Formats: sequence, C-alpha cells, structure tokens
Amino acid sequence: MTTAPDALPVDEHAELETRPAPAGRWGEADETTGSYALEARGALRRVAGLSTELADVTEVEYRQLRLERVVLVGVWTEGTQADADRSLAELAALAETAGSQVLEAVSQRRDKPDAATYVGSGKAAEIRDIVAATGADTVICDGELTPGQLNQLEKVLKVKVVDRTALILDIFAQHATSREGKAQVELAQMQYMLPRLRGWGESMSRQAGGRVAGGGGIGTRGPGETKIETDRRRIRARVSKLRREIAGMATARATQRASRGRNAVPSVAIAGYTNAGKSSLLNQLTGAGVLVENALFATLDPTVRRAQSPDGREYTLTDTVGFVRHLPHQLVDAFRSTLEEVAAADLLLHVVDGSDPDPLGQIDAVRVVLGEIDAAAVPELIVVNKVDAMSEEDVLMLRQALPGAVWVSARTGIGIDTLRRLVAERLPHPDVDVDVLVPYGRGDLVARVHRDGEVLGELHEAGGTRLTARVDGALAALLEEFAVPVG
Repeated sequence: MTTAPDALPVDEHAELETRPAPAGRWGEADETTGSYALEARGALRRVAGLSTELADVTEVEYRQLRLERVVLVGVWTEGTQADADRSLAELAALAETAGSQVLEAVSQRRDKPDAATYVGSGKAAEIRDIVAATGADTVICDGELTPGQLNQLEKVLKVKVVDRTALILDIFAQHATSREGKAQVELAQMQYMLPRLRGWGESMSRQAGGRVAGGGGIGTRGPGETKIETDRRRIRARVSKLRREIAGMATARATQRASRGRNAVPSVAIAGYTNAGKSSLLNQLTGAGVLVENALFATLDPTVRRAQSPDGREYTLTDTVGFVRHLPHQLVDAFRSTLEEVAAADLLLHVVDGSDPDPLGQIDAVRVVLGEIDAAAVPELIVVNKVDAMSEEDVLMLRQALPGAVWVSARTGIGIDTLRRLVAERLPHPDVDVDVLVPYGRGDLVARVHRDGEVLGELHEAGGTRLTARVDGALAALLEEFAVPVG
C-alpha cells in the first residue's frame, strides 16, 4: 500500500527565504517602484500552511481520486505580503476544488512578471528543483500567462503548467450542468485555447492536404495547411456555432424577463463572491432547496424563485454565479447572457462572507465585474453573511466600514426577518392610487391586487370588496370600471 507523500518540511527550502540581497544603493527604498527592498524581490518565499492535508487512503482509492499533485507559484507586484498570501490561499482553494493536492506554494516579489518565464529564469530553475523534490506533476501560476510564458515555463520545469484562468475554466467545466452553462463554459475555454495552441515536433508542423496519408482531405483549405492551422480553423468554427447557440438561449431568457416585467413582478438578484453563501440565502428566503456546498463555484446556472414580502407582495429572487478576483474576461464574455439577470434586476443583494480575512477586497472584486456587465447602477443592498462565524472585533470593524449593511447568517437564520423587511422597503413601489369596489365574482382581480400591488385598506361590503391600494398603470386600467366615485 502506498500513500501520497507528505509535503516538504518548512525548513527544507529555508535558504530561499534567507538569501541576502546584494549590497549597494539598490537595497534602499525606492519610491518609484513601491519602496520594496531588493532582498524581497530576489527571494523565492515559501508560503507555509497551504499544502493539502489528506487522510490515509489505499492505493486503489488514491488511483480512483487521480489527484493532480501541484505546486503553486505567485508573483506579487503590488499590495502587502498579506495580500499576496491571501491570493495564494485562494489559488490553493481553487486548486483543491478542481481536484488537486497542493504540495508547495512559493511566491516572489517583483516589479512586474518576467516577460519570458513569469518568475525569471533563475527562479524557474529553483522551482524546477522543488517540483522534482516533491514529485509534483503540475505547476499552477497565480496569474494569466501569455502563450510564450506558458511554453517557456514548461520547457524549464518539464511538467504541465497551468495559469489561474485555465484553473477557473476547469472548475466551471466540472460544475456546469445545464445546456446553456455547458455551452458558455465551452465557449470560454475555446476563446482561451485559441491563442495558446502549440505543438511539438512534426505533429503540428506537417502539411496536410489532398490525399496525403493522415491529412485533412476534404474540408481542409487545401495543400499547405498545417495541423495547427486546421485546429485553429476548427476552433473558430466551433466558437461561431457556440455564439449562435448562446444568442438563442439569451433570447429565450430575455423573453422570460419581459414576461415577468409585463406582470409587474419586481426582481431581486443575489450576487457576490464565490462561496459567500448566496445559495444558502436563497434557500432561507424562498425554501428553494438548491444545491448548497462549501466549494468555490458550486452554482453556475442561475436559479429563479418566487418570494413574498411580509406585506404580501410577490417578487423573484435570482441566484447567480459567484465572482472571484481577476475573473477571466473570457468567462465574463461567455456568461454575459446569464449575468444580464443581475443587470436587469430592480434590487441587488450583494452577499459578503463576513468570516473571510478580506471581505472589503471581496466587495471591490465583485463591483469590478458588476461594472463590466453594466450592472453598477442597480440599487445595491450589502448583506454580510456568516456572522455566526465572526468574532466581535471583526463585526465592529466591518460595521464601521459598511454602515448600511444587513447582518445575517443563512445557516442559522439570524437576521433573515430583518432582511425580508428591508427588501420589501427597497422594492419598486406601484405609483397609482386606487379606491375600488370589486364585485365578489371578480376575486381574480382582488388576488392580483394583493399579489402585485400594495393593499392599504380592505372592507367587505354588500356590493363587493372595497379596496384602497397602490397598483401599477396596467392593473389600474383594469380596475377603472370599479372605481368608487369621489365624494
């Protein structure tokens, strides 16, 4: 029986942290480059505590898991060391969500990533030694690599290299279940893959055409087209087809939104950072019973459910895909039709994980994506979730930073009634006052007033139900024949 090897001891790479900086004026603070010392830039710093802890498993179980064994590499160009460590910790969580075992995590301070190998040739050689010592088969970089950087790093490290964008795309591909979600993820993957197609040896460079053995034959452009050109053309054709399919699905989604709009049903969208508790909140507010999982990007397909405010008005609640720092632009583009649910909402519930080490950073990251999908103008209500997992000190600090926020725990139900009341207050209100006497035979109109309007008074008289209410223009027109004469 064999088990996965343990992560290296903390002190095994201690020399990487203690390497002295060269003497001279370059070791002094430099305001033009962010005031960091050359020592920090010259060191490859091991980030402790990010190796995946695995329980003992049998060899058969381990083969079934097929966990990739990964080393994480980060380059931080701005912010503090704590910010860099948080980013790598998030990358570790993403890697584990994708089904990997994190063996090591190292970070380097630079003014900008190396144009050729992301970390520089010397550091790439050091990382190659770490990969060999740990037995890793994959290196994940905390950033989006250019095709050239990807190619050069793989040549130096001799293992597969994946960047943050490809990792997130892989997680989305694992979690997509609906036809629309699968098409959106595939489109994003194709857009990412197209500029990164590369081949080794003759397999990609040979020409193929006509009756050449192994050639493309009918359907290729003719003699002279190489295999990599054929692959690019096929990917472009697939991208065009996926765009057409998604456009058709977007039309159906827009029709559903228009139908809800005609019926004057207000819409509330739940958005926020991944794993902030959006689906749990939807379940608390509506009893929807959607999947709740302590994992990143557990929800990809939007879920729309009806909810009712304390005063009886109906509205829709939409659970959307979670956001993350540096969300790949390919995903934002591919999921645009889904994210339009947020842009078209009357109110946005921005859910924040209060127990996260950097909740304000999460808010900023979400607002960046909201700006990209033209949803920045939607009225926003900050909902700080997981208060049951927060310390009193953290609550006090965050209350000062977010004075208008609602504090809830979707797990225990704390604050949910307050949230329902605030949502009802923030929903758009009907603007036509009516005073009508509806015959008892038109109970459908009375029910609609209760559902779509605000009932201010209700009396049961001999001639029917007397209603004083606020309704929208369309419903006011239907009630006009039952209006009570003034005076």
